[in-house]
Amino acid sequence: MMGGGQQQLQQLSQELQALEEEIEALEAEIADYQEEQSDIDDAIEAIETLDTGSTVQVPLGGGAYVRAEVQDIDEIIVSLGGNYSAEQNEDDAIDVLRRKQEALDERIEETQEEVDELENESDELEQQAQQMQQQMQQQQMQQMQQQQGDEE
Repeated sequence: MMGGGQQQLQQLSQELQALEEEIEALEAEIADYQEEQSDIDDAIEAIETLDTGSTVQVPLGGGAYVRAEVQDIDEIIVSLGGNYSAEQNEDDAIDVLRRKQEALDERIEETQEEVDELENESDELEQQAQQMQQQMQQQQMQQMQQQQGDEE
């Protein structure tokens, strides 16, 4: 009987570990969404503060930048998703970016709800494991007491 209890405990432990890994992955997703939101904030701030003729640093990749002059702040190319982009004026570009942020807010909320559900499930499994351990300890104590009684 004790062997069966050990197996159940081991199975609960494996389930808990799988839940923890899933929670960590979802929390990493949330962090990625938040970073994307921060990037969007930076873009909105740049659009709102730049003027035609402003000098900016344009990333080339690999940590390299080149200085460039903004020829027309009302010609902003914004990614629409699905590998599509569109030229937008300043206000429309900001609207598109704010909608992206709203979509990210929804994803963050949904993902956080998933995390909360998994954490609740994890808490329940931990309680089950603790109860099983206590039961197994009680059984061991009873067996030891019976053995001592038999020896007398």
